[in-house]
Amino acid sequence: MAGLGRVAAIIAAGGKGVRVGTPVNKQFVEIGGRPVLAHTLRAFEECDVVDEVVVVAPGDWLFFVAEEIVDRYDFRKVRRVVEGGAERQDSVYEGLKALDEDVEVVLIHDAARPFVTEREIRQVAEAARESGAAICAVRPRDTVKRGSEKVVESTLPRGELWLVQTPQGFRRELILRAYESARRESFLATDDAGLVERLGEEVVVVEGSHRNFKITTPEDLELARLLIEKGK
Repeated sequence: MAGLGRVAAIIAAGGKGVRVGTPVNKQFVEIGGRPVLAHTLRAFEECDVVDEVVVVAPGDWLFFVAEEIVDRYDFRKVRRVVEGGAERQDSVYEGLKALDEDVEVVLIHDAARPFVTEREIRQVAEAARESGAAICAVRPRDTVKRGSEKVVESTLPRGELWLVQTPQGFRRELILRAYESARRESFLATDDAGLVERLGEEVVVVEGSHRNFKITTPEDLELARLLIEKGK
């Protein structure tokens, strides 16, 4: 893609996925005959703006990822499979350290979002290259209330809200600076963009799709199986 420097994707596959209720980590559960992670990697493998991929996985799954996913399905863009840390933020930082020095744009994506599209990957990469930081997000479909316990305090305007997804994209120097600042001050955020926002930097939004959901619950897993089996 003209004007877009080298782009690397970090696939965060270190989570245990306790809520999904499966005997193995949710990113390694098979749907449609392949692990969830394999479906996720396929989108990045086939997207023409992505030059390299780093997968961050639990230490006891490194061999499985390398042999049974990367090699078995011939994911040639995957340059490294590295061990993650205690928290997702620690794992992504390990992925950042593993990137080649000439990478200009970094995409960070949850392994448990197997329905990400090439369009979403490309648009986030382009927006990050232009603005420095970009996220994929969707508007909430439901009315959102704020409250404590079981009492409503207020109704939030849907037109001002985004449900944040991945990929999230950043210029490499910016996301590294954000991560190193957070590590120095032991700050944890719920997403990567939160670390950039903390520096006072602007983050732009690329509107995504509700199909790009994260497999978190047994219901999510069942929906993913239905979508894969029906070939949608």
